[in-house]
Order: sequence, then structure tokens, then C-alpha cells
Amino acid sequence: MQGKDVSDVATVDVSQFLSQPAESLMIAADNVACVHVDHTLEHALLVLTHSGYSAIPVLDGRGTVRGLIHTNLVINTVARLDGYAMDTLSERTVGAVMNDRVPTLKRSEPLLRALELAINHPFICVVEEDERLAGLITRKALLGKLYQFVRERGGR
Repeated sequence: MQGKDVSDVATVDVSQFLSQPAESLMIAADNVACVHVDHTLEHALLVLTHSGYSAIPVLDGRGTVRGLIHTNLVINTVARLDGYAMDTLSERTVGAVMNDRVPTLKRSEPLLRALELAINHPFICVVEEDERLAGLITRKALLGKLYQFVRERGGR
């Protein structure tokens, strides 16, 4: 490696790794469990339970990401001092209780941005330019990719 310091090569390598499009780790929207804003909480709880996830994206009729629904949000909505009012699950909509703060990134955004968002979120919604759901990237997939990158470069 004439004329280049080894640390310069490592810096370029890391920079290339972090600047690759995050969508390479994306699970396509067709394979993502989600609910619509007008679904009942009963339906959301069913999807959450059967999918095994604690949170899933909420979409509108166009497939635009509008929020996230968490198992805890559903349960807290029906919790009362004297028990749970489970009968209200069929009366309330997902849109009424969802969290509208959604971590998103565009398909072309770099892996570094996905890593930044994954610090506080177990998954990130990947969206098209018109905000429709393209898929999602899990923290597990990001950490796996990062681990592989480090191991391939002599990390122990």
C-alpha cells in the first residue's frame, strides 16, 4: 500500500460501509405486519399477538405511514382501576391511540442514518418519496451487518 497510511484505508472502508444505502437491509412492505388507522384496537391486538411483535406500523388507505401501534398502547387504553375494559377494544380505532412519532428514512438514505435511528427504535420504517411504506429495517439486521463488517476486518 504505497503512499497510503493504513488508518487512511480503514477510514475510507468505514466511510464506504456507512454510506451504502440502508435499503439493502430492508424487509419489503409485503412481508411486514401492519394495520390501518381505521382498524379497531381488537384487530390491532390480534395482529400484534399473532405476529409476535410488540409494535407495528399503522398505514392509511394509500399505504402512507401514519404511526405505530404498540401492545402497551392497546392494553393501557383498556386498563381501569378495577380491571380491563376489553369490550372497548372493538369500539376504538387504531388511529385514536397510535403513536404518530415514527422513525422513517428514505430508501436512498445511508446506513449511518439507519444506525442513528436504531439507537432508540427497534425498527425503522423505510418510505418512498410519497411517504408510502416501502419496508422496514430492524435493529437486529443493522447490528448483524455491523458485526459482520467488524469481524471481516479483524475484529474479535
